[in-house]
Amino acid sequence: MKIVFVIFLFFLQSCISIDTIMRRQSLRDGDVILSVRKRFAFGFFSLGDSKLRYVGIWYAQISQQTIVWVANRDRPINDTSGLIKFSSRGNLCVYASVNGTEPLWSTNVLNSISEPTLVARLSDLGNLVLLDPVTGRGFWESFDHPTDTFLPFMKLGFTRKDGLDRLLTSWRSPGDPSSGNLTFRMERGGFPQLILYKGLVPWWRMGSWTGHRWSGVPEMTTGYIFNNSFVNNQDEVSFTYGVTDVSVITRTMVNETGTMHRFTWIARDKRWNDFWSVPKEQCDNYAHCGPNGYCDPTSSKTFECTCLPGFEPKIPRHWFLRDSLAGCKKKNRASICSEKDGFVKLKRVKISDTSDANVDMNITLKDCKQRCLRNCSCVAYASAYHESKGGAIGCLTWHGHMLDTRTYLNSGQDLYIRVDKEELEKWNRNDLSGKTRVALILISLAVVMLLTVVLFCFVRERQKSKRHRRSSATFAPVPFDFEESFRFEQDKAGNRELPLFDLNTIAAATINFSSDNKLGAGGFGPVYKGVLQNGMEIAVKRLSKNSGQGMEEFKNEIKLISKLQHRNLVRILGCCVEMEEKMLIYEYLPNKSLDYFIFHEEQRTKLDWPKRMEIIRGIARGILYLHQDSRLRIIHRDLKASNVLLDNEMNPKIADFGMARIFGGNQIEGCTNRVVGTFGYMAPEYAMEGQFSVKSDVYSFGVLILETITGMKNSAFHEESSNLVGHIWDLWENGEPTEIIDKLMDAETYDEREVMKCIHIGLLCVQENASDRVDMSSVLIMLGHNTIDLPYPKHPPFTSARRRGGENGAWLKGKTGISVNDVTFTDVQGR
Repeated sequence: MKIVFVIFLFFLQSCISIDTIMRRQSLRDGDVILSVRKRFAFGFFSLGDSKLRYVGIWYAQISQQTIVWVANRDRPINDTSGLIKFSSRGNLCVYASVNGTEPLWSTNVLNSISEPTLVARLSDLGNLVLLDPVTGRGFWESFDHPTDTFLPFMKLGFTRKDGLDRLLTSWRSPGDPSSGNLTFRMERGGFPQLILYKGLVPWWRMGSWTGHRWSGVPEMTTGYIFNNSFVNNQDEVSFTYGVTDVSVITRTMVNETGTMHRFTWIARDKRWNDFWSVPKEQCDNYAHCGPNGYCDPTSSKTFECTCLPGFEPKIPRHWFLRDSLAGCKKKNRASICSEKDGFVKLKRVKISDTSDANVDMNITLKDCKQRCLRNCSCVAYASAYHESKGGAIGCLTWHGHMLDTRTYLNSGQDLYIRVDKEELEKWNRNDLSGKTRVALILISLAVVMLLTVVLFCFVRERQKSKRHRRSSATFAPVPFDFEESFRFEQDKAGNRELPLFDLNTIAAATINFSSDNKLGAGGFGPVYKGVLQNGMEIAVKRLSKNSGQGMEEFKNEIKLISKLQHRNLVRILGCCVEMEEKMLIYEYLPNKSLDYFIFHEEQRTKLDWPKRMEIIRGIARGILYLHQDSRLRIIHRDLKASNVLLDNEMNPKIADFGMARIFGGNQIEGCTNRVVGTFGYMAPEYAMEGQFSVKSDVYSFGVLILETITGMKNSAFHEESSNLVGHIWDLWENGEPTEIIDKLMDAETYDEREVMKCIHIGLLCVQENASDRVDMSSVLIMLGHNTIDLPYPKHPPFTSARRRGGENGAWLKGKTGISVNDVTFTDVQGR
């Protein structure tokens, strides 16, 4: 019989599960156990370059090391000789060596566990459990002893019988998991609430449970990604959360800097996303406005702190200097406990600290008010639970200082503050006058809207009748003749100007503006492909009636482009101004626009380096013609990839001159209060101050060079940089600019030195100060010669370094008097 039992034990130990440590088994450094679905691992680990060894739990399927629990956080092992095994009393222990007798860490179950089948098992939730798999009885679990991380289905709180306190304690530093000085725990006194402490001082209060969320987390919702649950009964007070989608990997943690974060794993990018974090504003800081004050981040006053009704600043001088630490006191003339007392209701409030509040879940809010009135020490009351459907449950009353009260914009509870008769009448008057103002504003708006509708109907009817009279003559059937379809406008000298097409001709060419002929949509309207009677293909830019481009911009584009003749500028064939229609007719370019090729993976492979280089040179020649070689000096003001069209041989042609400006004589710069263009391409002096010059176009050209080389949009996010320019600058500074070259471009087609030269030129074009940027004539010389020494570029604008503030980045705050309402965003697919 003994032989059979020995054989059974040997068989049991040889059939160890991947997620389990058997009672007679040990785990050496280098060995790990994995949960059944291999979501979590348990074993030894080190942090960074440290040689100290810890025992803990981490995500097994995430490449970025993420520790969620540490056993021996305050007693690390100095080398790799550590061992995990069960003690004779049944506790799982961590020893510094194989022969160690004194454990560095133990599960510390007080009563000896005699079950021979005792195991330690790691679940797919990340919970290490001591249990008897035969009876299912559990003796200890890591979820009852969290470190700094709160995982789904873990509990935070305490048990009333055995006093178990489940709380989070931060690490000391990112490389040191020993116990830090930040703790996040459920308060035992008063009405339960969760508070983050820094040492012994409250740092941030999550607030009390309102019935469907915590009062200090207005963003918290149920049924979106997370399900929240709160338990408050005779056995325990605890909070837990789950995920509605098991594929979502998430964790909540308190870090050493004093902030709490909820992270979600983005598998595509292989990174943790900061889903939610606190504190994030001054009003989140515990008791920011002191005793009996409340914080309103949306206040129109210069100070976000205000005294509660019936209170005034305790030290007015400090309050004037925006120091609210002393808080507020009862007004000197306020009567105490009168039968004429009443309550002022504060709406959308995170109710005050409930550590010392009295709670009664068995009375209504109406009874709560009467109870507070009968008790002279009662200073405020509120419902304990505020259900999402508007129901109020239970009663909370405060009898001392009101701490950590704040308001929210769109959420929160109602808090009723006790005041005397005089104060109540004052608040009622203010409330009444406020309602009167709102009523007057609403009535005024209604009258204005009514008059607007009447005027609109009147104008519309007049336009309809006018249009009807004109259309009967305009669309009369006439024999079609291509030559006859042109009408010519003449100047005073009798010179023929731009041809005018009639509406019938354009409608026939585009098959009545069929959606099948639509090439795309620009900033001011759709673009259609058309075929004239003689077989000539055209592109028709039809100005939208609701677009921002009016007759002035339309005339501007006609006047400019009709006088420009260059192989790298789009050629205009004519225009159409008839009825309410305004259209420009261009040559048709079959290969759409540059952005169609460089921002789409399938199309980028069609652009090898020689072709990209020719496109860059062509754009440069076109801009130089505008700035220097044409009869007029022209600033385009909206150079971007979608405004560079490509012909059948992929030659670039600059288009869309609706926002261009003409400079006369020796003029070198201009200024406007109407900033137009596209963010990402606009020079800083133009975007922020409305100042434009030839150097504004140079900046846009520099962005175009860098986008053409990389195949990335400037507005795309690149790690810690704010845009593509910032990302390339960081690589340039680190000596790694080749890292940004388009990976889809065949390396055998380009000379790395030539690509580096183009990146260098691009950075010279996007320098912050306009005077530092090169001009287009210098750019063409640089592009055409490999032996020229290029100057070292200076730091570009709109990068992460500028965003961090400081004296040099002050201009990012903007200037007054500048309108950016006309910034355009286009998605042209071809013309």
